[in-house]
Amino acid sequence: MNSPTQFPTQLIDRFGRTVDYVRISVTDRCDFRCVYCMDEKMEFLPRARILTLEELALVGRAFAELGVRKIRLTGGEPLVRNNVIKLIRDLGALPQLAELVLTTNGSQLETMAHDIRAAGVRRINISLDSLDAERFRRLTRVGDLSQVLRGIDSARAAGFDNIKLNAVILKHRNDDEVIPLVEFAAARGMDISFIEEMPLGTIGDHDRAEAYYSSDQIRADLEQRFMLLPTTETTGGPSKYYRLAETGTRVGFISPHSHNFCDTCNRVRLTAEGRLLLCLGQEHSVDLKHVLRTQPGCLDALKQAIVDSMAIKPKGHDFNLREQPLIFRHMSHTGG
Repeated sequence: MNSPTQFPTQLIDRFGRTVDYVRISVTDRCDFRCVYCMDEKMEFLPRARILTLEELALVGRAFAELGVRKIRLTGGEPLVRNNVIKLIRDLGALPQLAELVLTTNGSQLETMAHDIRAAGVRRINISLDSLDAERFRRLTRVGDLSQVLRGIDSARAAGFDNIKLNAVILKHRNDDEVIPLVEFAAARGMDISFIEEMPLGTIGDHDRAEAYYSSDQIRADLEQRFMLLPTTETTGGPSKYYRLAETGTRVGFISPHSHNFCDTCNRVRLTAEGRLLLCLGQEHSVDLKHVLRTQPGCLDALKQAIVDSMAIKPKGHDFNLREQPLIFRHMSHTGG
């Protein structure tokens, strides 16, 4: 009788980094067309090419059994995926998982927030790049700010342990809103992170080098109004956090350009079509969909492919805002 396959209890790459966090994109589709994320006229994957909810749940189980303690569901916009609550419930039931979290644009939260919380999500990130309705529509191309604000209210009422806003700041587009955005978050007991634009895919809307607004510039803007206290707090991702002395609000900075965080990378990403990306800014990947569909239901084969992938996780990305993107997949295809 063959003995069961022995798998490691932790995923460790060739640089000695422990991978305990996976971001799973449940769809490349989105009801917004944010200018930094996708082109105005996007071609989305045929539905047959994306993983089923059952396949996504099996991948989540495989990662959890290999030592991953945090799963984040992303997209596109994850909440436009039909029956996504079932997937959330299945992942939330994994006994090895310490945390299941979600990133959303907020458009569906007005009706879904309570179901998401009941299914097992304790923390939620909501994208909010502007508090001006006209500017918000310009940045999202189609978004309705009032709908998102109602969604934020619903999320607050649903009882999540933590709600964090994410804002991508672009020079001459919304850089004058960093203080109002922090005040908005602080007044509602929420955290906020500011994100430097990721140079993924050709977007056509703006020159990324011209629009670049660094975390250091944002912090300098905020220090005109607030006292920022450095902290060693972490939520397991790339944010470097500060606390506002005035309110205790946590303000994070995700800085792939100005403060590269690759040395401590603990993350991998699964695209909606089943590519396991070992780095946001490189093309090193493993086709987990091939494993899922040639050996359906075989958890051991899936786990072996994930373990083997650690050998090709690169040391880091090579983002350069002044060159054409070397990564042609858009952020919506990558998984936000």
